[in-house]
Amino acid sequence: MSMPDGLGQALLLGGLAGLTIPLGGALAAFEHWRPQWLEAEFRHSVIAFGAGVLLAAVALVLVPESVPNLSMVQVALSMTFGSIAFMLLDRMLSSSGGTWSQLLAMLLDFIPEAAALGALLTQGQGPALLLALLMALQNLPESFNAFRELQAHQARPVYRVLAVFTALALLGPLAAWIGFLWLTSMPAVLSSIMLLASGGILYLIFQDIAPQVPLKRHWAPPLGAVLGFLLGLLGNIWIG
Repeated sequence: MSMPDGLGQALLLGGLAGLTIPLGGALAAFEHWRPQWLEAEFRHSVIAFGAGVLLAAVALVLVPESVPNLSMVQVALSMTFGSIAFMLLDRMLSSSGGTWSQLLAMLLDFIPEAAALGALLTQGQGPALLLALLMALQNLPESFNAFRELQAHQARPVYRVLAVFTALALLGPLAAWIGFLWLTSMPAVLSSIMLLASGGILYLIFQDIAPQVPLKRHWAPPLGAVLGFLLGLLGNIWIG
């Protein structure tokens, strides 16, 4: 039985976007490189860069590709429900200590985006390629911070954490496969999923990410946010 046209590309792009999860964790493992600088300005800059890329994913792919398929009421309900759902999960994680909050937050935007990636490939390569690029860029800082959060609460063998991160990267091709085979024929459902993710991403940026960015007399973190968004914008211009 032959593979449907485009499915191989969906699996490849989903896998490549997920590869930056273990890569970000591996970079975070090198904490002996100027640890004070790593914990201060560099860590905050990584957080800000991730926020910029997340904003680019929302503004350039998720919202533009989903809004035309839904009514204004459906758009409002989807984004509102996504933000509320992420808020409830965030509060639940905070009350339990929040050790896994960064990791779960990464998966909560990575999985629906990967499903959207698979479905978008059937409509044209441009938006799908841009989304794959943005996913890879956002997974890098998110996995970096997830690794740091896990190790800060309880030191674990680095190879075990990286093995888990590598396994999580496989969720990218799996979600892309599901999106390619099943969500393509349901544009309204796909659009709702992308807007749910958008609402959740916007909540996470302003609740969990942005408050960690400010540092007195340091200017790299806000520039990191601008750089992250600019890369997404340039990618959109280049593909378009």
